[in-house]
Amino acid sequence: MPIGIPNLPKLSLILVLLTAITLASCNLGTTPEPTPQVETVVHTLEVTREVEVEVEVTRVVEVPVTVTPSPTPEISPTTTLTPTITLTPTITPTAGPPRARVMEQTNCRYGPGAAYLYKYGLYPGNRMEIIGRNELGTWVYLQAIGGNNPCWAKADLLEIDGDLFSVAPYYNRLPYSELYKPPTGVSAVRAGDQVTVSWVAVWMTEDDYRGYLIEAWVCKEGQIVFTPVHIDGTVVAITDEASCQQSSSGRLYTAEKHGYTGWVAIPWPEHE
Repeated sequence: MPIGIPNLPKLSLILVLLTAITLASCNLGTTPEPTPQVETVVHTLEVTREVEVEVEVTRVVEVPVTVTPSPTPEISPTTTLTPTITLTPTITPTAGPPRARVMEQTNCRYGPGAAYLYKYGLYPGNRMEIIGRNELGTWVYLQAIGGNNPCWAKADLLEIDGDLFSVAPYYNRLPYSELYKPPTGVSAVRAGDQVTVSWVAVWMTEDDYRGYLIEAWVCKEGQIVFTPVHIDGTVVAITDEASCQQSSSGRLYTAEKHGYTGWVAIPWPEHE
């Protein structure tokens, strides 16, 4: 006889089944569940961008143009055409000062004459430029070409290139000295064409002494001529003719080796 489930009421059977299911569930919860592993997959997306380049194309279109030629003007045979002439202006170079070559050794002085103090020497072959002269052109005021230390030299000792009289007459100031006093007691007397000038001597050391200087403007052959005179003493006679309309005159300096004192006017006597 088969073994079966005892004949129980249906409610009891349902309770028995629920109990069995509950026990089975408790037994299952005691077993640990395995930890799930997460696999990360990286997908790289490569993007390629296409750039459209817009190319501008200029199209040359030939447009036909109708050109109407102008009629060629007729030239009357009687018409004379005058050519235009362009003249190039002539440039005239500005002439420089006359130049000179020293022919023989000479003294170059502070004034236009042998009466003046020595400044420095000139030697044969020296090249100079002339920047002044006395009225007669017998003495010239010159300096080295492009220089700045002029002095006076006698013209007939020079070979002059150019027109000497293209430069104006010139008289420079003399070097001034305060070491000594101007002469005193200056007087002048006339006897015909001779004027005698005298004064009181100025004391100077033997080393400094250079005598005296007279700058006179006297009459000679109807013209007033500048005449410098050096005197080693205190009296001098100067020729002054009577044929000029202008009056003669003169002034007196003390001369020492460094220069000249202030001048004193000479009371120049007139012709009777």
